[in-house]
Amino acid sequence: MKQQDHELTTEDEITITDEVQSPESLIPKEWLDGLLLFLQWMEVNKNASPNTTKAYNTDCIELFLMLQEAGLDALKADRRAVELFFSTVHRHHAPSSIGRKLAAIRSLYRFWKRRQIVAVNPWTGIRGPKQETVLPDFLPVDDLFGLLDSIDDSTVLGARNKAILELLYAGGFRVSELTGLDVDDVDFQQGQAIVLGKGRKERVVPVGSKALQALSNWLAVRDQFLPEGSSNQALFLGQRGTRLGVRQVANVIDQVTEKLALARHIHPHVLRHTFATHMLEGGADLKDIQELLGHARLATTQRYTHVTLARLQEVYDRAHPRAKEE
Repeated sequence: MKQQDHELTTEDEITITDEVQSPESLIPKEWLDGLLLFLQWMEVNKNASPNTTKAYNTDCIELFLMLQEAGLDALKADRRAVELFFSTVHRHHAPSSIGRKLAAIRSLYRFWKRRQIVAVNPWTGIRGPKQETVLPDFLPVDDLFGLLDSIDDSTVLGARNKAILELLYAGGFRVSELTGLDVDDVDFQQGQAIVLGKGRKERVVPVGSKALQALSNWLAVRDQFLPEGSSNQALFLGQRGTRLGVRQVANVIDQVTEKLALARHIHPHVLRHTFATHMLEGGADLKDIQELLGHARLATTQRYTHVTLARLQEVYDRAHPRAKEE
């Protein structure tokens, strides 16, 4: 049975109202009202996270600015709007970014068509540019262990940073999931953490002994970052006692890797990729890895099979006597 849309009322908690603000005050109010209605619907009926609604808002506003400058009406858009979009974005954005923007715009116009805000949806059937398959970047086991073991956890800051990196690798968390953790979300007895993933879906992730020990060391000194009288329950805090953000975690990783003088930049997501690749190489089932990562589609997890196959090919080419060229 098809689920009915939840009807929006004044009692609904909508947190994205203030986000629908145009960089150009000249954007027609009816366009922005239609966008706000769409974002509210996304939050209430699709359980969209604040990050998702913010990204959709940004992408749709970008389209509105294009249309406004070209003298086109967003509520009467036709093929000219589609052509304008592609001719503009291909000069400034990668195929993956264009695909994301297109997904937001298609969703907006589907919603508008259902609500009879527009008579025609010109984006129906429009596909984004073909994207190159980019294999997930990861660290070999020795490099990863060297990275984790290099962190001096004898200081409060070091204890926190060690716990962050150990936990990212131990559970394959998205950085936004890690920064959203509260102290009570980690069960030391069971060796588990409860995380809130995409679509606000909770999942339970096992946490290994090394990460639990690093977390225990951090929690023993965590109060030193808390201002007097603060009851902040965030697992990871900045030095001012506030919840650590995604960018701050990226900065932590940058600082750790700089001390090692690594020849490569380690993005926080590399630790998630490394977790998945090492699990697969260790014999874990692909569906189990999908569950641990919180992927909605198995196809997303299958990228890691290409990584391990590529490595096997390299090993074969180096080691097999008949694989070497004369």
